[in-house]
Amino acid sequence: MRSIVLFIFSNLIFLFSFAQQSFNLSGTINDKRGEALPGAGIYVSGYKIATVADNDGKYILPLKPGNYDILIQLIGYKALNKNVIISDKAIKLDIILEESITQLAEVTIKPDPNRAHYIAMFRDFFIGTTPNAQICKIVNPNVLLIDYDQEDRKLTVKTNEFLIIENQALGYRIKYLVKNFEWESKTGIIYYEGFPYYEDLKGSERKKRIWAKKRKEAYLGSPQHFFKSLFQNSATKEGYIINKLITKPNPDRPSDSIINANMRRLAQKQIGSNGNITIRNDQDDSLSFWARKKNLNKGISILNRRDVLQDTLVKYFNPNIKAINFTDKLYVIYKNETEDPMFVNRLGQSISRPLDMPNYQVSIIDLQVAPVYFYENGGIYNPRSMLFSGYWAWEKIADSVPMDFSLKESL
Repeated sequence: MRSIVLFIFSNLIFLFSFAQQSFNLSGTINDKRGEALPGAGIYVSGYKIATVADNDGKYILPLKPGNYDILIQLIGYKALNKNVIISDKAIKLDIILEESITQLAEVTIKPDPNRAHYIAMFRDFFIGTTPNAQICKIVNPNVLLIDYDQEDRKLTVKTNEFLIIENQALGYRIKYLVKNFEWESKTGIIYYEGFPYYEDLKGSERKKRIWAKKRKEAYLGSPQHFFKSLFQNSATKEGYIINKLITKPNPDRPSDSIINANMRRLAQKQIGSNGNITIRNDQDDSLSFWARKKNLNKGISILNRRDVLQDTLVKYFNPNIKAINFTDKLYVIYKNETEDPMFVNRLGQSISRPLDMPNYQVSIIDLQVAPVYFYENGGIYNPRSMLFSGYWAWEKIADSVPMDFSLKESL
C-alpha cells in the first residue's frame, strides 16, 4: 500500500500575544442593500472564539494582538473570510454579504450509488482512522459536495456551509467549512483547506476530566506541539529528537533512459523476421532482468542519527515569527509516546526505523517550499511548504485541538 502523505491548509491563523491587553474588532454585517443581517456568525478560524451579530447587525470581538482569519457565515449568504492583524489598537471591519444563489447543478445532482462509499473514503482521509476517529460523527453529511474522477482516481470534496463533526473522544463540536479537499490515489497525497471552529461539548464533570486528559494526549507529540516547542527552543526538553533522512541514488538501479533502451532492444530482438517470439533467459540481459531493475526504488534512504540542533535549524524571521529551512528530510521522533497499535498494523504508513529504536512516534517532514514560517503557538504560516508522512499523516481532524489550546486546561 502506498504511503499516505498529508498537506494540511486549514486557514488556521495563528495567535501570538504581545501582552494581555485585548483590542476590539467590531463592525456591522449588512447585505448589498445595506440592511442589517442579525444572527450572522463571526468566527475566528481554528479557535474557540466566535460571536453573533445583534439585531442591528453589529458585532464586537475582543482579541489579543495577533494575525487572524475571520469567517463570516449566515445561511442563505455566501460565506466570507477576511484576514485581520491586531497590533495595538481597535479595528473596525464592516462586512457586506452576498446572497447565495444556490447553484442548480449542485441541487439537481442525480443520486450517486457510490456516494456512501465516497463519504466513507472522505471520512477516513479527513477525520482519520485513529481510535479517536472511531467515535467521531459527521452530523450533516448531506452538505458534502463530492466529485470522484474515475480516470485520475481523485476524490474532491467541498462544502458551502459548515460540516458539523461531533468528536466524542475529545469533547469538541467542530464546524468546518471545507474549502477544498483532495485525495489522489496515484500519489497517496491528501490535501485539504478550510475554516474550522471548535466548540466544547456539554458533559458531566467526569466526562470533562476524561476529555481534558484525551486533549492533552492529542496535543502532545502533534505538529502544533512540535513547532511550538521549536519556537520556545524546548523541543529536546519536550521529548523530541530531530534527525536527517538522506536520500541517495540507488546504485543498483540504472537510469530510466538506460532501462527503457535495453527493454526496447530486447523486445525487438525477441520478435524474429518470421513473426515468432523467442524468449531469452540470459540472467543479466533479459526483459525480466530489466523489468526488475525498473521496479527498484530510484533512491535509498539513509538515517543520519546525529541530532539536528535547534540553534542551527531555527532562525528568527521577525520577533513574532520563526522559520526553518533544511536539506533532505527531517526525521522527527517523539519519545514520550509510543505508536498506537492501530497505526503499526496499517500497511504502508509506518516509517522504517533502526532496530535498536523503541516504538516511538516517528514522522517525516518533506520540505516543499522553503522556508517554513511558524508562530509562537505552533501555527504554520505557509502549510503548503511541507508534507507530512508517518504518524503525523495518520492523525487528522479527530486528533486536532484548537490553536488556543493550553495544557492548563488538562490540569
